Amino acid sequence: MKKLKLKVITPEKLILEEEVDQVSLPTTMGEITVLPDHVPLIANLASGDIVAVSGGEHVPMAVAGGFIEVKKGESGETNVAVLADFAEQVAELTEEAVEKAKARAEDLRKKMENKETVDFEHFTAELEKTLTRIKIADKWRTRKYRK
Repeated sequence: MKKLKLKVITPEKLILEEEVDQVSLPTTMGEITVLPDHVPLIANLASGDIVAVSGGEHVPMAVAGGFIEVKKGESGETNVAVLADFAEQVAELTEEAVEKAKARAEDLRKKMENKETVDFEHFTAELEKTLTRIKIADKWRTRKYRK
């Protein structure tokens, strides 16, 4: 059975690099699923969860911002590159990390009230990343996935 080569990268680190059966991604135009032999494409990422399927197991990740590129490799395989502003595997989202994210979101909301000293672009991006982390952790809390 054909596989995809999936690579998820942020400015800080490589999040995932492996061969998978398929991957579903949130784009600004809606959710897409990429299978082997997918047509080449470039799309903007939206906040949400990337879900790779490998050997029947789900590998979920929280993501906020960035873009994806789907292209054919030199030997005909399908390569999926995810260049994200923020990405984190759900397995890394512990209860403690989620509680810290909730506290951080509340702190950011309070700081945004002081309109004179706020860098809105920075705070909006931080708040989106924090809220995405919380939402995706809650979504996958009771689901089965590879840890």
